[in-house]
Amino acid sequence: MSGPHLGKTAKRMLTGKTPFFACTDDPRFSFGLYVPKTHSFDGPRLPLLVVVHGTRRQTGGYLTHLQTFSEQHGVVILLPLFPAGIIDPFDVHNYKNILYHDIRFDLVLLSMLQQAARTWRIDAERFFLHGFSGGAQFAHRFLYLHPGRLRGVSVGAPGSITHPTTDSAWPAGLGNTKDGLGVVPDFAEMGRVPIQLLVGEKDTDTSMISRDELAGTTRVERVRYLHKVLAKHGVSSDLTIVSGVAHEGMKCVSAVEAWLKTLLESVQ
Repeated sequence: MSGPHLGKTAKRMLTGKTPFFACTDDPRFSFGLYVPKTHSFDGPRLPLLVVVHGTRRQTGGYLTHLQTFSEQHGVVILLPLFPAGIIDPFDVHNYKNILYHDIRFDLVLLSMLQQAARTWRIDAERFFLHGFSGGAQFAHRFLYLHPGRLRGVSVGAPGSITHPTTDSAWPAGLGNTKDGLGVVPDFAEMGRVPIQLLVGEKDTDTSMISRDELAGTTRVERVRYLHKVLAKHGVSSDLTIVSGVAHEGMKCVSAVEAWLKTLLESVQ
């Protein structure tokens, strides 16, 4: 489906907050968008921001919060939905480690972007990525595997991290990524990607995070650790500590928007 073949009604439905669409390559997964009014189905390609949900899959909140940013900066927002209960009916974590049974969630996302680019005028080859909590686990692991696809990545308060070393196997580390994922992480390429590491100042509850004494016991400590250890590999990042905020993704959105605004202005 391309712009010239869309009627006026279809274009209205595909502008603003859209319905969720099944991923044609794997209909177990879906995606929705917010498309700003500046978008034209036969116009230039707009920048794309992908936001990966947390464990509770609350995609609607992000679509609502980011509408004004989308309209002000001409950015299309895309939210994938990776439902809980895929394969294991009680599993809620499937997408976070990228690889789950025979599913590659990074490739599912890239398939969604390719599908979306056949309808909307978006830059699906290089895009911005943000994830908070469970979404941040996905986001920083996607960075390890596909840095060349990213214009920037914002990683917010992950409860579990992949250490950028080969001391442990994936997802704890990068020890077997060539055999298990077909990728050798390229730190030089990662170093070209603008990175924001984000956490609330009061995000210190440890009840919902995995044990990792090396990275620290709280999400604040883990974000600081990731900032430090990536720098040792030549990968710089912007460390953002949001004052007065605990583990509250929506209260961190404004800090993500401010960071993205700077990146967008630098390329205009």
